Amino acid sequence: MQGKSRLSARGIVLLAFVFLIGINFLVFHAFESIEYGLQDVLVRVHAAGRTPDPNVVVVNIDERSLYEMTKQVGGWPWPRAVYGQLLQGILAEQPATVVFDINFVDPDLVRPDSDKYFIDVATASDKVFFPMVRLEGADDSKNAPIKDYPAKFGFIPGPGADPNARVALQFPLPPLAMTGRVGVINFLQDADGIGRRYYLYYDAYGWHIPSLPARVAEALGWDVPQQSSILLNWRGTAETIPHLSFYDVYADFQRHNRQHPADEFTHKIVIIGSNATSLGDLRATSISHLYPGAFIVATAIANLKNGDWMRRPPVFVGPLLALILVLGVAAFFRWGRGLLTTGMLLLLITPVLIFSAYELLNQRWLVPVFQPLIFAWLFFVSMGLADYFRERRDRLYAIGLFGRFLDPRVVNDLVKSQRNLLDDKATSCELTVLFSDIRGFTPLSETHTPEEVVSLLNRYFSRQVEVIFRHGGTVDKFIGDCIMAFWGAPVPDPEQAKHAVQAGLEMAKVLEVFRRDLGVLSASFDIGIGIHTGSAVVGFMGSENKLDYTAIGDTVNLASRIESQTKGVARILVSAATRERCGDAFDFTDRGSYKVKGREQAVHLFEPVEKKP
Repeated sequence: MQGKSRLSARGIVLLAFVFLIGINFLVFHAFESIEYGLQDVLVRVHAAGRTPDPNVVVVNIDERSLYEMTKQVGGWPWPRAVYGQLLQGILAEQPATVVFDINFVDPDLVRPDSDKYFIDVATASDKVFFPMVRLEGADDSKNAPIKDYPAKFGFIPGPGADPNARVALQFPLPPLAMTGRVGVINFLQDADGIGRRYYLYYDAYGWHIPSLPARVAEALGWDVPQQSSILLNWRGTAETIPHLSFYDVYADFQRHNRQHPADEFTHKIVIIGSNATSLGDLRATSISHLYPGAFIVATAIANLKNGDWMRRPPVFVGPLLALILVLGVAAFFRWGRGLLTTGMLLLLITPVLIFSAYELLNQRWLVPVFQPLIFAWLFFVSMGLADYFRERRDRLYAIGLFGRFLDPRVVNDLVKSQRNLLDDKATSCELTVLFSDIRGFTPLSETHTPEEVVSLLNRYFSRQVEVIFRHGGTVDKFIGDCIMAFWGAPVPDPEQAKHAVQAGLEMAKVLEVFRRDLGVLSASFDIGIGIHTGSAVVGFMGSENKLDYTAIGDTVNLASRIESQTKGVARILVSAATRERCGDAFDFTDRGSYKVKGREQAVHLFEPVEKKP
């Protein structure tokens, strides 16, 4: 019965976790932020060992550039002729393409010639690309329908696209925008605010608005995957991505004798942007919480160039791995491996899975292992708690159950031993069995009310049970006016015969004290005690709904027969087997042999007497 309840409790915990795994991965995503955060640690370690693409270069507006350029052209924002001069110098070196990560939105009304110079340089080459921004949260209805934009913008209707949709877009200066070499640079962040992906296209009412890296990739003839975004495969850090100070490059183009190589940008992809804190283009990514936007663009372009963006496995991999781990832990508990062994195994599996996830990064797979491990550990702890509460329940049950049979001190020792006595099967062992029956009980019950008889028996049994407990005996049952007890189980007792006889002798003394309290009833109130030592079967017996801890066998029957021979012979009689095992602990009076029911041979009986000092 206890085994079944244990399986049931564990089964309930297992079913609960199977349900929780399913509902978490499908609906709640409770541990997704933890998964992402821990994956970011692996990604950072992996990225640190990778070399950035040397052909993707950032011309960086850093804090030094802001300081030095102020001396030459004034404070920020700079005249756009500055970008024209820089761009003209870069284009002269025949780069693969030049990509601006700077928004040129409003015309410079103070320096229109400066704008014109920059626009003339930028539009003269088909290698220059510009950013635009999808204005999220703006009123789209005030803008032109998406379908009315020229085809060169690359706005493509997807399945179910709204033909009348309008979208708020922030374009660069019209002459720059009309080149068609524009793409969105909106920051794509996950629910925790961290950017791990980059748009290939922004979905607006079913229309696909291409990103700046995607437009560059298409222009250079690279394969662009048919998906809305790519999972960035980081190389190194922003500091390790090839970059040059804007001021250094600009100043070098102004010199007659250049200090930089003349082919510094030849066949390179050049991104012009900023990492200056004061310009505010810093984003939270897997690599850093202050990662420059231009370097994110560089990473996305490098991924498309090399076709090495990261991939996530199918969505079922996470919950499947969680189920495998949970079922594995459940199997170990089911096989009786125990809390410590199962915990050590899980402790071993955890770093193996994490290392495997790290190795899979080399194959461009970002596999979710942390959520499955979280579920495995939570399940392990839950199973441990379930077992703890089950053990606690069984202990309380055992205390209540064995408190009926044993001295409470013995029960506590049994509980401390952590034996689950409820699981003990009935076994054969040597026991010393004692039967004690009241003489004259029938006349007593006939002359007194049932309430008086029960009260008297309870008082008598209480005193005698104390004696049995004091000598380490187990009270089996009360049979009417008879007490059955035994020694040798559930706690082994090598001196069981001696202890049983000592208990019998003290029970006789307690009887005399009890008789004095009875007054006129004492004359008819007496007991007989029979003791025998031999092999018996002891343990829990009964049905699933009712179990009793009891002993059965010929030894029990013979002890009962010996008790029935005490009348007119002696108050206590023991068998030859009991006398032999008592050694010289007592003096014994030979009371002869008697024929008892159920036995062909006579039984030799002895009366024990305490040794005189």
